[in-house]
Amino acid sequence: GHINPAVTFGLLLARKVSLVRAVMYMVAQCLGAICGVGLVKGFQSANYVRYGGGANGLASGVSRGVGVAAEIIGTFVLVYTVFSATDPKRNARDSHVP
Repeated sequence: GHINPAVTFGLLLARKVSLVRAVMYMVAQCLGAICGVGLVKGFQSANYVRYGGGANGLASGVSRGVGVAAEIIGTFVLVYTVFSATDPKRNARDSHVP
């Protein structure tokens, strides 16, 4: 599954998906996020306002550099996990899924 545009971009760089398909996936992912925010705002407007629309922010005492580094590391772990899980050469000895 293409979880977010970072995963799709990684698969594009690895040539596992075509440019046209990658762009279409990224557009669909962003449109899905916009629709999701619309649903939350429509059905949970009090929580939407209380939590700032779900926008991420840094905790007090955390610098922007640390925030960027955390995002880079988190994105790397996500993309690495997707690549590892979808590797056709992977030998999953403990897996019951063929």
